[in-house]
Amino acid sequence: MADKDLGDFIKRLERERELKRISAEVDVDLEITEITDRVSKRGGPALLFERPRSAKDSRAYSMPVLINMLGSKKRMEMALEVSSLDDVARRIEDLLDMRPPEGFFDKVKMLPKLAAVGSFFPKTVKTGPVKEVIERDPISLAELPVMKCWPQDGGRFITFPMVVTRSPKSGRRNVGCYRMQVYDEQTTGMHWQVHKGGAEHFRWLGRQGKGRRLDVAVALGADPITMLSGILPLPEDLDEFLFAGFLRKEPVELVRCETVDLEVPAHAEIVLEGYADLDDIRVEGPFGDHTGYYSLEDKFPAFHLTCITRRKNPVYVSTIVGAPPMEDYWMGYAVERLFLPLMRKQMPEVVDMHMPAEGVFHNLLIVSIRKSYPGHARKVMNAIWGLPGAMFSKCIVVVDDDVDVHNVREVTWKALNHIDPERDIQFVLGPVDQLEHASRLPNFGSKMGVDATHKWPSEGFARPWPDEVTMDEATRKKVDALWASLGLG
Repeated sequence: MADKDLGDFIKRLERERELKRISAEVDVDLEITEITDRVSKRGGPALLFERPRSAKDSRAYSMPVLINMLGSKKRMEMALEVSSLDDVARRIEDLLDMRPPEGFFDKVKMLPKLAAVGSFFPKTVKTGPVKEVIERDPISLAELPVMKCWPQDGGRFITFPMVVTRSPKSGRRNVGCYRMQVYDEQTTGMHWQVHKGGAEHFRWLGRQGKGRRLDVAVALGADPITMLSGILPLPEDLDEFLFAGFLRKEPVELVRCETVDLEVPAHAEIVLEGYADLDDIRVEGPFGDHTGYYSLEDKFPAFHLTCITRRKNPVYVSTIVGAPPMEDYWMGYAVERLFLPLMRKQMPEVVDMHMPAEGVFHNLLIVSIRKSYPGHARKVMNAIWGLPGAMFSKCIVVVDDDVDVHNVREVTWKALNHIDPERDIQFVLGPVDQLEHASRLPNFGSKMGVDATHKWPSEGFARPWPDEVTMDEATRKKVDALWASLGLG
C-alpha cells in the first residue's frame, strides 16, 4: 500500500536508517544549504532539521525542514515502493501495450486491467488533514521556514511546491513544480517558464481578455509519489494526480480549496491558496539553479496569498539545486527511467537512454539504438527533439546497442573513437530551456546531435571498420583457472 502522507514516508526512512534528525539550531539562510550540499555530494541521508531559525529575523520556526528526501537511488525506489525503477517502467510498458480485444475471451481477460486503470482517478473527499488549521485573516508566510539557498539569491525561495492551476480554455488541471521567491508575507514570485503548463494557462487568460486573475493553489509536502507528479513531463492532457494514482496503485484523495476553485491533496502538509494577476509582473531572481550557475533576474507573475490551510504540526519540505549531483539528479533519473517506455513506444529502435548528472538534464542525452538503415541515428535525434519532455536536449549522442549508456567512460571512449567530427555532428536551431544561459537569445538557440554509431558503406564509409580489442575466450578461461594461485587478489 502506498504511503498515505509524508509522515508515513518519514517513518519508513527512519526504519531504513535513511533519515538523520538534526536537533541543533540551523539558520534557513545559507546554513541548511551548505550542510545539505555536503551531505548530498557524498550520497548521505535525508535530513530533518528540527529547529530551523533565522538570525536575520530573530525567529525560531515551529515547523521542521525536511530536505534531501529523494536524494539517492534507494530513497527514490522507496518512494515509488519498488525494488528497481525499471519495475515501474515495465508497468508503464504493460499499460501502453494494451490493445483492443479481438474476441470474447480477450475481452474477459482485459476486464481486470480496465478496472485497475479506472481505480486510479483522483477522488474528491469532504475534508482531510490539510484542513486541520485554516488561516484567512491574518495570513502570513512568515511562519514558514523558507530558505535562502545561495549567497547571490534574490531572496528566500519555496523550492519544492506542487503548483495547481486549471486551464481557462479546456478546464484541465495542471500540476507543476515552479520555484516561488518570497517578496513579503502575502506575495511571492511564480517562476512560470515560458514552456510550462501553468504559464500557458496564464497566457491564454491574457489573450482572451476574460479576466485578470488565475486561481492558483500550492501544496507543500505530501506522499512522495504525489509530490513527484509535479515534476514529471507528462502529456498536456494527462492529469498529474491521475498518473500519481497509477504509480501509487490507489487514487490521490483531493479536497476543495477554501478561496479558489481548485482541488489539492487532502493529505498535504500545507496549502497556499491565491491567484496570479495579469497586471502584476515583477522582477524575480537571481536564483542558484540546477545548472550550477545562477539564473539571472527576469520578469514573472506575482502570486497573491488569500488563504493558508495546513496540518496542526506540518513538516516543511524543501530541496536545493546547484552544481551536481544533488537531490534533483535522482528525480531526473526517475524521470529518465519512467519515460523510457514512452520513448520506445514512439521509437522502437531505442534500447536505452541516460542523462548524466554533469549534463544537468537538458545539456546531454545519451541514447543507444539498434541501427537498421543509413542515417538512422539522425532520425532518432530529430525525433527526440520533437518530444515534449526532451525538446530542450542541447547535445544528443547516439551510440550502438552494444554500448552501456550508463557507463560514461565507455560512452566517451567509443563515441570519440567512432566520430569524424565534420561528418557526424549536426546542428539545429530551436527552442531551448529558459535556464539556458549560453544561448544567443532567451529560449532560442542551437542544439547538437552526434552520430557515434558504426558507419556503414551505405552511409558513404568505404574503409573497413576495425574490431574492438578483446582477449580470446580460451585464454580468459585459462587465466581464470590460474588466478587464485597468482596472489593478485
